[in-house]
Amino acid sequence: MTTLKQAEGHKYTRILSLGAARGDLTVPNDDLVAAIDSSDEWIRQRTGIITRKRASKGVNAIDLAEAASREAIEKAGIRPDQIGAVLVSTISNVAVTPSMAALLADKIGATPAPAYDISAACAGYTYGIAQADALIRSGAAEYVLVVGAEKLSQYVHPEDRSISFLLGDGAGAAIVGPADEPGISATVWGSDGSKWDAVGMNGTFEEYLDKVKPWPTMRQDGQAVFRWAVWEMAKVAKQALEKAGVTVDDLAAFIPHQANMRIIDELAKQLGLPESVIIGRDIETTGNTSAASIPLATHRLLEENPQLSGGLALQIGFGAGLVYGAQVVRLP
Repeated sequence: MTTLKQAEGHKYTRILSLGAARGDLTVPNDDLVAAIDSSDEWIRQRTGIITRKRASKGVNAIDLAEAASREAIEKAGIRPDQIGAVLVSTISNVAVTPSMAALLADKIGATPAPAYDISAACAGYTYGIAQADALIRSGAAEYVLVVGAEKLSQYVHPEDRSISFLLGDGAGAAIVGPADEPGISATVWGSDGSKWDAVGMNGTFEEYLDKVKPWPTMRQDGQAVFRWAVWEMAKVAKQALEKAGVTVDDLAAFIPHQANMRIIDELAKQLGLPESVIIGRDIETTGNTSAASIPLATHRLLEENPQLSGGLALQIGFGAGLVYGAQVVRLP
């Protein structure tokens, strides 16, 4: 009987580099408060946001993804044609098809690498890292480009008091490749579709076309999302640490999805993080960028604290779906 050949890959993987791109517009709270009958102080107290980055008309998520990807590729010291797969986590592509990933692969010169989008909202980047790790260790790819890219401002209703003032635009990119030691732990990920209505769109495109509802925009049940994010995600984060075989004392950084500063602070409290662990707080000046938030926060953390390079970081994404993913990674 003929023996079937099966691919064999590398034993270990790690994130080799990061790239980032934010919207070109800086939008302060004062520009938004009149529409929601609120104040700068109210937004700061509820979310920790002072300003958020948004992209001008004509600048789409793919443009931000390309800029972030080019930086990550250059920093990794590889050629685009060495990329074995392109994974883009996004909920804001301008078209249902083709995928943003396929267009991105062409723009950066990674064709004919397989390319596909991941629709896991705020957990999308952690999903992408988990898949990149598996692809490389299985022998399906040598290097994988993982991108979180969003232009959420196109789904903002200015009078919505539940989420509109949170959202920003940006993209973060990572090159994942082979390593001599473990650099990406096992991922704890999952979903809870029973809470599908907790955060997402306020209507469907079919309803919009039928003129039953206006253009779909983002909305959320703030209290339900807050409780779920804090209590359930603290459990997921602890499971990720256990799977990685580390404790909070081994961490150099904690980089959660930039959903809300109060959620970030409460998660840190629930985990009992020591003062030595530096926490990503990019939301303050970037806003909530869904799938892009973790790589953007990581990129900024490394810029401001270069000594973190080589250290361990716990990253966790959670949001619409409700979906979640967490893993411990070695910082590039």
